[in-house]
Amino acid sequence: MFRLAHRITLSQEEAEDVVQDTMERLWRERDNFSLINSIEAWTLRLVRNLSIDRLKRSGRNTVALDAERDAAPVAGTDQQVEMEEKMRIVREAMDRLPEIQRSIMQLRDIEGKTYTEIAEILQISESQVKVYLHRGREKVKKSLIGV
Repeated sequence: MFRLAHRITLSQEEAEDVVQDTMERLWRERDNFSLINSIEAWTLRLVRNLSIDRLKRSGRNTVALDAERDAAPVAGTDQQVEMEEKMRIVREAMDRLPEIQRSIMQLRDIEGKTYTEIAEILQISESQVKVYLHRGREKVKKSLIGV
């Protein structure tokens, strides 16, 4: 829950608040769990919706993930430094993606969800999940090629 909220809000504090709100909502809805086909999909959909609502309410622009860590000097071997730089570029490229593409890449590439699970969570078709994922990956790839 936290990773998805963090990927959408791009803020640790906001993500923690979203998780707390989600847990409260889960507790209130516990008697209705038998009516829900997939509690995991329902929960992740709730996390996504609450995260988007927080962004809309705050009216703020998102900022890069791990801004403090990215600004810190990196020590290590040349290969390690190069890999960390590439990861920073990937994070920045993902942060610039539209929210739906960020969410899908988070769920698929980091959380390991199937296309079917993502479609259920986001309430879109599997083919749309594949299209958004492909477009998001292409944008990130273009960012890496330019490096």
